[in-house]
Amino acid sequence: MKKTALLFLAILLSLSNTMNAQLKTVRYNDGNQVLNGLSIKTAKKSNHNPGILLLPAWLGIDNASKEIAANLSKLGYHVFIADIYGEGNYPTNTSEAGKQAGFFKTNYQEYQKRIQLALDQLIKSGANADNIAAIGYCFGGTGVLEAARGHLNVKGVASFHGGLGKDASRPLETITAKVLICHGADDPYESAAEITAFQQEMRDTKADWQMIYYANAVHSFTNPEAGSDNSKGAAYNAVAAKRSFEHLQLFLNEVLKK
Repeated sequence: MKKTALLFLAILLSLSNTMNAQLKTVRYNDGNQVLNGLSIKTAKKSNHNPGILLLPAWLGIDNASKEIAANLSKLGYHVFIADIYGEGNYPTNTSEAGKQAGFFKTNYQEYQKRIQLALDQLIKSGANADNIAAIGYCFGGTGVLEAARGHLNVKGVASFHGGLGKDASRPLETITAKVLICHGADDPYESAAEITAFQQEMRDTKADWQMIYYANAVHSFTNPEAGSDNSKGAAYNAVAAKRSFEHLQLFLNEVLKK
């Protein structure tokens, strides 16, 4: 039994090391602030060089975002995982993450700026500037909506268990990027009022949008490290994670050229 467990652990470590070997750290800057993103290039040949900008959850670049980036590269996409916080600002717990994420949610133009800087790095890695989508998880899900609201040059944005709200006093502008929302039907962190307001925003901005709900899923349903206790408000749901990744692939096939 011990030999089997050790073998399984060795296989997992091998897969993790392979994934990390493919992901390359890219140092870039926002003024004096050093940022450290991760880049992974696809081995598949393409005349269109599609790219995906990945915005991670509020704790920053994590194992879940690395795994998703690796899987997307296998499907033929250049992927760049953005560093929103930068050196010296990485949260070590959820309290710190809440403060850091809260700053960018309030100062959304700074968030849009950091997203644009990461987008520039994705293009430098080889992605076609006019053939890019942005995807995000939790805090990053909020970020991709800011990319759409800020008219960054992306064909589509996909938000997974992301925050949907924005300050009601902000002016509305037409949203040209296509929008996919993948949402846990039992997510306690998004109120019915906020969801209704978001959907009205999509109508008012004439967006091409879709919102998919996943049964028995709460916040962080795509993250295997989120545990399995729905009563905590955040938990992994293997069925919802699988379905939402399949919905993402359909969305990417629609908005990007391969």
